[in-house]
Amino acid sequence: MPTIVDHDHTVSLLAEEFEALEQFGASLTDSQWNSPTSLPGWSVRDNLSHIVGTESMLLQLAPPEIDVPELGHIKNAIGSANEVWVESMRGLSGTEMVDRLRDVSSRRLTALRAMTQADFDAPSWTPAGPNETYGRFMRIRHFDCYLHEHDMRSAVGADDRLTPSHLDSALDEVATGLGFVVGKRAGMPPGSRVRIAITGPVSREFLIAVDERAAVVDTLDGPATVELEMPAMVFLRLTGGREDAAPHLDVDVTLHGDRELASRLAEHLAFTI
Repeated sequence: MPTIVDHDHTVSLLAEEFEALEQFGASLTDSQWNSPTSLPGWSVRDNLSHIVGTESMLLQLAPPEIDVPELGHIKNAIGSANEVWVESMRGLSGTEMVDRLRDVSSRRLTALRAMTQADFDAPSWTPAGPNETYGRFMRIRHFDCYLHEHDMRSAVGADDRLTPSHLDSALDEVATGLGFVVGKRAGMPPGSRVRIAITGPVSREFLIAVDERAAVVDTLDGPATVELEMPAMVFLRLTGGREDAAPHLDVDVTLHGDRELASRLAEHLAFTI
């Protein structure tokens, strides 16, 4: 069933996200722009270039006509399309990067604010599949930008930006993939009942039942066989494939129930990168 996402709230989150990225970029030194991040082959600058490039594509701007070298981290056509924009900005200064972000985000927000709730509810292609809404697409855009913001923050040792409204929206998006994560990625056996508890500024609980298929449910029909408890940002980094789970186990990821299955789940949370 297509996902209905509130227009005003989502556009507000995107506006706040773009502002946070602009402020963060303005705070960086020249050397920090070149700091490597957890994404293979990408520096802090490259992460922001990716955001600028994607928003440019949504403005229907033509991609730069440049040759992209053969790079090991490019795995598919989407990766190649992303790298065209990233490669085109590798020679820009920090000030130029912030200016590019400010220009493209301002134009995108003008377009988004002119849309109605009906426009957000309209059918749209999304990175999650073709049978969704434009509003879902924009929630994914916020999720992607928020994760990349924290890829950059982590790379330079900056504190996480744990704004509850932004965490909530990102967690809502991750929730759509938890059936796949539990059933396919982690391969929890039939009959498993899974509880994932999120702690910190945002407290959430995700319940997943594994029967013929694994699915997120409102309540479990019995005790959880596997439980994980962790802070929201750790959960986002693990589900986003940014970090390995092993260093987090029994540190900031608490395991309950069947320890072998709980460890397997923690180590296979990644479903996007």
